[in-house]
Amino acid sequence: MEYKWQLAAPQVKPRLIIHGGAGNITPEKLGPEKYKQYRHALLTIVSKADTYMRTPVSSSQHGFSTKHPSALDVATYAVTLLENNPLFNSGHGAVFTRDGINEMDSSVMVSRGHAKRGVGLTGLRRVKNPILLAKAMLEHGDDDLAKKVESGLANPRQGGIFVNPDQLDANANLDVPSAQGHTLIHGETAEILARMYGLELVDPKYFFTQNRWDEHGRALEKEKAGKGLATWSAEEYLPQGTCGAVALDADGVVCAATSTGGMTNKLTGRIGDTPVVGAGFWAEEWTEKSTAGKATSGPATDVWDSLRRCLSSPGPIVELSSSLRGLVADCLPTPSLYRPVAQTTDENLQTTRSVALSGTGNGDSFLRVAATRTVGSIAQWAELPATEALRRVAGRGGELEKSAGDRWGKTGEGEGGMIGIESVVSRDAIGRVVSTQANILQDHNCGGMFRAWIDDDGKAVMRIFHPDGEQTTHVGLPSFEGENVPEDVWRWNAGKL
Repeated sequence: MEYKWQLAAPQVKPRLIIHGGAGNITPEKLGPEKYKQYRHALLTIVSKADTYMRTPVSSSQHGFSTKHPSALDVATYAVTLLENNPLFNSGHGAVFTRDGINEMDSSVMVSRGHAKRGVGLTGLRRVKNPILLAKAMLEHGDDDLAKKVESGLANPRQGGIFVNPDQLDANANLDVPSAQGHTLIHGETAEILARMYGLELVDPKYFFTQNRWDEHGRALEKEKAGKGLATWSAEEYLPQGTCGAVALDADGVVCAATSTGGMTNKLTGRIGDTPVVGAGFWAEEWTEKSTAGKATSGPATDVWDSLRRCLSSPGPIVELSSSLRGLVADCLPTPSLYRPVAQTTDENLQTTRSVALSGTGNGDSFLRVAATRTVGSIAQWAELPATEALRRVAGRGGELEKSAGDRWGKTGEGEGGMIGIESVVSRDAIGRVVSTQANILQDHNCGGMFRAWIDDDGKAVMRIFHPDGEQTTHVGLPSFEGENVPEDVWRWNAGKL
């Protein structure tokens, strides 16, 4: 058998991870039945989103296409599924303010491809899927910034879509020709944009769920009785986080999408970290020039990282005889690793690193430390893997926890976590792709974080508690099965479980 060198450039493999909130979640507070509900929801949603990610976009001309949904499409699709599920604190499952009102925030950000890159919305009361408003605002931002607003969108009172103030609030007679060059928009103006973009607005009663209402009432009563805060409890998990998704597409673009109802019993009008660029969400890419063989993303963290750097070196590492080449190729456990690198006489490689992050937890703490932007900055300027940068901010003993000071564990401050994706693409001097790598990122400093992702083998995996296993089995409680167990995507996507 003859084996020939394959010079085809490595391809970026799309990736996906979602989260549904973080906080003082323990087996005792959650209970086996609630655990099963969250497990089922997380695996179903991540599986449906994965199927969407891998399904080619239909072509109106030919009926088929090889193009797949973008990272923006995938991340926002996943978040709409979370928003529609009352288990999660966003959309239909949003928490109430102290006044019994549902006020929601959302945001999206991409590493490249759109002029605004990131946008946020706050104080939404009628937009059924807040994440779709963030997506539309980002997409229309290309025209807004270029002052090439599409016909009918420039001024709703001049030949375009007329926005009847009576359909919103009595004082919503506002002049909103477009989102302009703005990044962050609040309340009635945002909802006028939603109608202009053709998004669905609903009666505020749509967001009511009995479970959230009961949490709202119990917490206020406890506060009134002097037994604690209305926004956080040591005895039960009161949602103060978000839901979100991070996706990587075949073009190497990463996107973070985040949506929330905010903190249980927050002040009406309070704005958290979710819509604030660099606090609750972040996405960016940058280039690094490095001599072949040197580190491009910090110290090696695993076998694949070491192998990637070896394969990135110019010239052969080991010269095999023709008879050994076939034997080695047949015996390699992972065929994708048998990929000779195109040779070049230029020893300088250029590496493009991308990272996207979505945070969840106590938003005020995320704001104080500019949490997601800080992770990106550490990864870029300290030249560390994003996993290490994330640990320093959202991991145990990290910057989020430190920000709470002596209030840690008493008020909910500092609690939280993040999910994300880091992509690394190396090119030689003439621009040929030498290697690609993508890592799923996740860490949290509190009891638990609802999350699920698609692993390297295409399996759906979910986890709530820390991977050290300390919280998965307790005296008097059954084992919480299914943590970190790979599942076939098709079984969950087909709704057979």
